[in-house]
Amino acid sequence: MATYAIGDIQGCFDEMLALLARLDFQPGRDQLWLVGDLVNRGPRSLDVLRYIRHLGKNAVVVLGNHDIHLLAVAGGHTTARRDDTFHDVLNAPDCDELLDWLRHQPLLHHDDTLGITMIHAGLPPQWNLITARACAAEVENALRGAHYHRYLDAIYGNGPKQWSETLTGNERLRFITNCFTRLRYCDAQGRLALKDKGAPGTQTAGYMPWFAVPGRASASMEIVFGHWSTLGVTANLGNISDVHPIDTGCVWGETLTALRLDGNRRERTSIPCPGACAPEQI
Repeated sequence: MATYAIGDIQGCFDEMLALLARLDFQPGRDQLWLVGDLVNRGPRSLDVLRYIRHLGKNAVVVLGNHDIHLLAVAGGHTTARRDDTFHDVLNAPDCDELLDWLRHQPLLHHDDTLGITMIHAGLPPQWNLITARACAAEVENALRGAHYHRYLDAIYGNGPKQWSETLTGNERLRFITNCFTRLRYCDAQGRLALKDKGAPGTQTAGYMPWFAVPGRASASMEIVFGHWSTLGVTANLGNISDVHPIDTGCVWGETLTALRLDGNRRERTSIPCPGACAPEQI
């Protein structure tokens, strides 16, 4: 049995199938980890959701910002953006079933046997695995519960900027959500810079990639994540070897990447993608 993590698919169903064929992925034998952003910007979000849901226990998904945005739009908590392309999901006869499945997916997945943690975006420097799991569970419970619409009403916004155990209510849930689904840069104290989205070197002075903060509590964790297509695979990691970025910009005309997680070597397999979005839309 092989275990593969795949980067942000974002509705690029044909490219996903091509990558799985390259891997000789066999449902029932192998397992897929998906780092989130299954939907949006690409042309076939509905087919991606149906396929991954059909895999059942052979697929492990964590939620990304585009996945949560789909849930918020579907529930009327925000309006669709001009470049949203998940209307095939919203108009599907099985929309309700797919969205119910989606909102029951976690924000963090940790495998004790492999010793690997998967998230979509990042972790603030104060969080170790125990704290990260507990914080993820808070949002997961809110999203899975009977009053999940209250959570979706409150998630949009860039504040609060910094973690504190004293955060409560919607501010606490929003901060946790922003870290797991949007974080790229923060400063040494963990203040988030959510508006900075480019490659390292373009960020606001005093901020750094979340995984580069000295003394971060998650430094002992091996982490697979997506969300950051401008990061590059290894060029901006320096001597940090415990993090594995695998969003390689499929929807932008770059590649779709899988990382093999079982065994001692982290082998990458990538296929070129034609892209569904113009570069100026990034």
